[in-house]
Amino acid sequence: MTATNGRPAAGYDTAGGRDAAGGDTVAAVVRQWRTVHPDLDTGPMEVIGRINRCAALLQQAEDAPLRRAGLSRPEFDLLGALRRTGHELTPSELARETFSSGAAVTKRLKQLTERGLVERRGDTRDRRVAHVRLTDSGRALVDGILPEQLAYETAVLSVLAPEGQGELAGLLAELLSRLEGRMGALRA
Repeated sequence: MTATNGRPAAGYDTAGGRDAAGGDTVAAVVRQWRTVHPDLDTGPMEVIGRINRCAALLQQAEDAPLRRAGLSRPEFDLLGALRRTGHELTPSELARETFSSGAAVTKRLKQLTERGLVERRGDTRDRRVAHVRLTDSGRALVDGILPEQLAYETAVLSVLAPEGQGELAGLLAELLSRLEGRMGALRA
């Protein structure tokens, strides 16, 4: 972040992270690495480290409304995928929709079926394929909890001004779009 004179804004170092006066845990880590390896560019660590730290903190909070409903975020994501697509999905389709492994989806579907939130129906042409749909209870749960979950997420993000939220969403969308197209090549 820079001030209008081209120098870092108050509270920010030249790489865009909070300095010792403001500080966050990633800034402290970056300062330590700069001391050990002053020749290395720690800029990527400041972005990736902060994304990872934010994700960890959000996961620790465990999405309070979901927790009160007895759901984990991954379970809600499965229910949400069924609700927002508006039709039955196979476990493989649910895995793609929720960025989960097939084994994880199978385990979660078993738990959600036992709770009466989803139903499985066998395929008439291929007995190995199952189709999953929300039950009335599952639909009511998703529709009831979604406004509360969105209010919770709004409160979490309220530390940023609305225009900052929009800017962050745009930057993360650009990063995600590019990563989704390149990750296969980066893993090699």
